[in-house]
Amino acid sequence: MSDDTDDAQPPRRLNSLEDRNAVVESALDRAIKRGDFDDLPGRGKPLTGLHGSSDPDWWIKQKLDSEGINGVAPAAFQLRKENAVLEDTVDAFTEESDVRDYLAGFNARVREAVMDLREGPPVFTPPRGVEKEVAAWRRRRNAMKNDSVTEAEPGDQPANQASAASPRRWWHRFRR
Repeated sequence: MSDDTDDAQPPRRLNSLEDRNAVVESALDRAIKRGDFDDLPGRGKPLTGLHGSSDPDWWIKQKLDSEGINGVAPAAFQLRKENAVLEDTVDAFTEESDVRDYLAGFNARVREAVMDLREGPPVFTPPRGVEKEVAAWRRRRNAMKNDSVTEAEPGDQPANQASAASPRRWWHRFRR
């Protein structure tokens, strides 16, 4: 009785760099002969950005831009970038509930990044006060509305200015 496992050779170990390179080269040669690389996009065209940059990571940055991939940086950097443009982001919303939802999500991401001590630089971005930011959003929206009213033609404004303006809040009565 002969056993088939006695005749079988164990897989060859690739201990040296030359052995590994030979295996990779032979696999590439077989794929080229099969035509696996014949219809790739960009075939025969030069790589863009190859000689124009001294940045060694130009190719990965270009790939991230072309694929539209964001959010690959450590949380500390992402949050710092998001915090820098938070007012502009919030100003794009038209509903207060959307502003509150966005700020709640931002604060949750800040808290999560502060608690996550696995990797990356420390997070110095503070959470935003929701009520304070909503009040600032309202002020900016009202200022934009008032600016758009003053830029309009004088004949376009309604005769009764009090009806065109938003109702006075009760706390504004005591500020004069």
